[in-house]
Amino acid sequence: MEGQLKATKFCTNCGAEIDAKAEICPKCGVKQPSSNSPAKNPGLAAVLSFLFTGLGQIYNGQIGKGIIFIVMYSISIALMFVVVGFVTTPILWIWGMVDAYKTAERINSGQLKVGPSNKNANI
Repeated sequence: MEGQLKATKFCTNCGAEIDAKAEICPKCGVKQPSSNSPAKNPGLAAVLSFLFTGLGQIYNGQIGKGIIFIVMYSISIALMFVVVGFVTTPILWIWGMVDAYKTAERINSGQLKVGPSNKNANI
């Protein structure tokens, strides 16, 4: 049966061609995302956090982290009345977008698992 082709895929980290069933890349050692978990779109996560800080984290499945961002952002807006908020609000807003984007990438690469079994571990 030499003529049969083996199913392959490409590593999400290094791009090496690996067996389609491989869970870890033999070249770089990075865990590959499982096919049963839906991929998160990093761009969408960042845009949601751009529109409202914390929404990107909620989209990524980190509900607690998203709520913490929303509360911190609300407090920061209130602090604008004492000038401190003019510094903290943009920092939190940018931090929320960057965190949402990078977290979605980590979820897709298999470095971070978010789900019902460990939802408190990712806050």
